[in-house]
Amino acid sequence: MAGRDTYEDSDRFDGGSPHPTARLFVLSHRPVPEMTERQTLVTTGIRDAVAAAREAAGDKDVGLMGGGVVTEALKAGLVDEMVLHQVPVLLGGGRPFFQALPEHVRLRLVDAVPAPGVTHLHYEVRR
Repeated sequence: MAGRDTYEDSDRFDGGSPHPTARLFVLSHRPVPEMTERQTLVTTGIRDAVAAAREAAGDKDVGLMGGGVVTEALKAGLVDEMVLHQVPVLLGGGRPFFQALPEHVRLRLVDAVPAPGVTHLHYEVRR
C-alpha cells in the first residue's frame, strides 16, 4: 500500500512499482491517472485502505510505503510491525519519513541485520 506521492515516485522502478507482481492499493484524495489492473485507488481513508489490502493479501503481510501512509496507519493503531532500512547517511533536509504523531510509538526490536551499506531493523509495535 502506498500514498499518492510514493505511488508517483515509483515510476523510477522497472515495472512502475517497487513490487511489480504485488497488488498495490493507493491511498489518495485525488484521481490517479493510468492505474493498472493490479492497482486500486482508495479514497475513503486509511482504515478502508488497510482493510482492502488485508483482504486481498489473505494470510500474507501487507507492506506500507511512504511517510504519510505509515503515519496515518500508526495513528489509527493499524501497524503491527515495522521494518526499517537504515543507511549511514544523515540528511540535512527533504521529506521526513514520519509526520507528526499524537503520542510516542513504542517499539520492541525483533531483529537487526547489518549488511554492506545498510542495517535492516525489524520492530514490533507495542500497544
